[in-house]
Amino acid sequence: MTRVALLTREYPPEIYGGAGVHVEYLSRELAKLVDLGVYCFGKPRASPYVRASYEPWEALDRDGKDAALRALSVDLRMAQEVEGADLVHSHTWYANFGGRLAQVLYGIPHVMTSHSLEPLRPWKREQLGPGYLLSSWVERDAAEHADAIIAVSAAMAEDVLRVYPQVPASKVKVVHNGIDAQEFFPDPGVEGPTRLGVDPAGAYVLFVGRITRQKGITYLLEAAKEFSPGVQVVFCAGAPDTPELEREVRAQVAELASLREGVVWSEEMLPRHELVQLMSHAAVFVCPSVYEPFGLINVEAMSCATPVVASAVGGIPEIVIDGVTGYLVPYAPSGDAFGSPADPGAFSASVAQRVNELLASPELARKLGKAGRERALAEFTWAAVAAKTAQVYDEVLAGRSPDNR
Repeated sequence: MTRVALLTREYPPEIYGGAGVHVEYLSRELAKLVDLGVYCFGKPRASPYVRASYEPWEALDRDGKDAALRALSVDLRMAQEVEGADLVHSHTWYANFGGRLAQVLYGIPHVMTSHSLEPLRPWKREQLGPGYLLSSWVERDAAEHADAIIAVSAAMAEDVLRVYPQVPASKVKVVHNGIDAQEFFPDPGVEGPTRLGVDPAGAYVLFVGRITRQKGITYLLEAAKEFSPGVQVVFCAGAPDTPELEREVRAQVAELASLREGVVWSEEMLPRHELVQLMSHAAVFVCPSVYEPFGLINVEAMSCATPVVASAVGGIPEIVIDGVTGYLVPYAPSGDAFGSPADPGAFSASVAQRVNELLASPELARKLGKAGRERALAEFTWAAVAAKTAQVYDEVLAGRSPDNR
């Protein structure tokens, strides 16, 4: 059985984004197909798949210019430990360097999953400072030398080939993300919403995502001013990228709360069953991202039978079918480095219009939500994702000449 070393920053219980969710569920199914070892950042895990986990070097500054170097310090340990694997598979730039080092040190294939691309996320410079140049270099070097790149959507594959033209198209494979429909389902429980101060019997619009420029939360806060009166607006927001962005968003939240009742803001990492309940009872789920290579959160909401209003960017149109499982809001970028909308006011107004259409027609919302659940079950399963990923491994190993093994 093929011995695979999977390298990742995120692994349960330390998950904060879609890439971490991807790795969590992918590893469960991959372990049925290959001899899998997971190497991750953070404290020791009880998972039977985790072979080792590492904390960054304490000598490096936690919050300053050394933030990127702290990630690479973990990659050095990962590369040291994976000797003996037949193939290494890395996720995000945080772990790409470890995969690249293992490829060089041991002559084994390196497969990397591209969840996003650093050059298309310039707002990361606010978070990493000079380290953004380092993260971009790591990703580019890994991509240009990888034996295969798994893109989480066709749009992501196009971005890879556009941003890294030296990568042969034959090396880029599209494998969509998946969903565990047994965990994400229409849950009638209300403990989660109630604990957060949400009235599950009343209509509410839900946002779940990190406080980052990428997720478009500032445009949603503007749109929410125009949501139908009496509707609750619930934000489950992760940690902000920077103190500056946090201040900006908090000011907008305070302004929104001064204009309407029922604004609920939570920055805690919710237990999964509470998140599922929040999604299940939401009248509308909104994803106003300006950059989204796939958008797993939309599949999760759809699997809970909740209609989705999302921006038509990246891989989202491969998930949300306009007028069938929700609505896609057209998005025209301004052309600036940050991918900002050409007309922010018009974009926010379009989001509000689509949300209000669903709020005004609960029957239509239920119809679209039901279709979303059916689509999630039919098109996005982790068993299928794992099988396609293992097939990429087989193709890579079969295509290597004896001299390169």
